[in-house]
Amino acid sequence: MSAIEWLSRSVEEAPLYEPPVTDSAQTPGVTVSTLAAPSKDPVGLLPNAVTGLPRTIWSASDEAVLVDLVRAESVEMLPALQDFLKVLLLAEADPPQDAGSEGALFLSRVDKLLDLGALEPAKSMIEQATPDTPQLFRRWFDVALLTGTEDDACAAMGKTPSIAPTYPARIFCLARNGDWPAAALTLNTHRILGDITEQEEALLSRFLDPDLYEGEPPLTAPTRVSPLTFRMHEAIGEPLITANLPLAFSHADLRATTAWKSQLEAAERLARHGAVSENVLLKHYTARTPAASGGIWDRAEAIQRFDVAMTARDPQSVARNLPAAWEAAEDARAEIQFAKLYGAALQDLPLSGDAARAAFRIGLLSADYETVAIAAADAGFDPFLISIARGQMSGARATTPRARAIQAAFTGTPPPARLQTLVDEGKLGEALLRALALFDAGADGDLRSVTDALTLLRTVGLEDVARRAALQLMILDRSA
Repeated sequence: MSAIEWLSRSVEEAPLYEPPVTDSAQTPGVTVSTLAAPSKDPVGLLPNAVTGLPRTIWSASDEAVLVDLVRAESVEMLPALQDFLKVLLLAEADPPQDAGSEGALFLSRVDKLLDLGALEPAKSMIEQATPDTPQLFRRWFDVALLTGTEDDACAAMGKTPSIAPTYPARIFCLARNGDWPAAALTLNTHRILGDITEQEEALLSRFLDPDLYEGEPPLTAPTRVSPLTFRMHEAIGEPLITANLPLAFSHADLRATTAWKSQLEAAERLARHGAVSENVLLKHYTARTPAASGGIWDRAEAIQRFDVAMTARDPQSVARNLPAAWEAAEDARAEIQFAKLYGAALQDLPLSGDAARAAFRIGLLSADYETVAIAAADAGFDPFLISIARGQMSGARATTPRARAIQAAFTGTPPPARLQTLVDEGKLGEALLRALALFDAGADGDLRSVTDALTLLRTVGLEDVARRAALQLMILDRSA
């Protein structure tokens, strides 16, 4: 079973044929062994020329340790750390020293991407590795169901007899491939044989022939929703609400056929985890005119008004609409997407007072944070934030425990011995995974962990990650 609870058992390792029923026939003894396939652990989407990380980040560590660390990483960490975690997960790298052919680390990397709602990168990783094992094919099939590419997966399923689908998946794919008579025959056969549950039978029957059940009460929602059951409920006109489902399911609500409110809620939820770009979020915010007020409607209206002001480059209109728009971004926890959209452009407008201070902080959350800090050095803005952005904190005045923890990391405090030892032993990836977890724990109150994590990042040359994480810790409100 995967570490991800929602992955379906759409593909099993055991074949679906009945075992032999006789033990009396004598045949010559034959010993069969499978040649070990190469590990899929080295597969990644980002070469080291892009990541800046050596190919040896995993090679000196034990695979089981790395798998546990990847699985334990939180999906609720600060955006800078989420982004870097994805870099680690997508990096091309040599396999661990004891890697087996089953690719346990690769599977854990894919599963964490799915946890983070990063469906397309996960799908690309699987396809690059080739989904030729039951464990990989199962993930590929489920991701295909969530991304609307299940026809390709169904076609592949029919061509790969060694990867046997479960009966519901086989019936679903027969129907998707247009062979409805075979799908109905398979359902009836295995219903009689007792190979499918009553709940599976009810859902599959409605999926194959919804007209027979017109006027019937809707089915009870399953207690455990898989991508397969999710898609079939959608197909019979009884869609399941995604708000209480794992993050990956929210991608289904981004389609134009979904109600606008559901699209907005899904886009915000995915944006909080960096699973959609700023342009996708803006597209959904500005798709229509809000027909109601309160909550998400007010956020959409505030973003729309501000976007119009920014397009017109009207400083007065920008200053008037910025507070509500920024509050909307904070409520949605989409501050980084907001900064990517508007951070640089705000610096070019002649703003003053509260609007200028807000534009400064938004600029510090953008990729141009150092340029923003240098330009604002004499503008009277928060000098401590400027010091973080420039990486020059020896003379900065830290007035809070959080600020002092950050300052310590930028003024010569060495990394903790346990992390430095890992780096010295060539276990860089393991050290980085532990540092991410340390920072996440520190952000909740253990500020010494913040210092330890930041010093490790800076020591190994990840200055940009360290500065962005420190700025986000100071600027973003993640107390709730």
